[in-house]
Amino acid sequence: MAKKIEQKEGKGEAKTSGGEGAISFTPGIPARVKEIIGRAGSRGELTQVMCQVLDGRDKNKAIRRNVKGPVQIGDLLMLLETEIEAHRLGGGRRGGRR
Repeated sequence: MAKKIEQKEGKGEAKTSGGEGAISFTPGIPARVKEIIGRAGSRGELTQVMCQVLDGRDKNKAIRRNVKGPVQIGDLLMLLETEIEAHRLGGGRRGGRR
């Protein structure tokens, strides 16, 4: 005869039923990739892109973002925030002031 095993709700487990501990997600803001600028990160694992925000408070604003994973022009990104922009690529000049 098989025994029924009950799992207790632990620290790392999320509740899926409605009520007090229901999971809520932050709504994403869609942005379309308009231009691929280049690779970023210490090993080139990120791609820096220019994207245009399609909805929300910053609608029609073009912002620079770092994207992890494959991306191409025309892709739709779901951004959690549209206020912070990625730093420009390029090493800049080294040496003293001019």
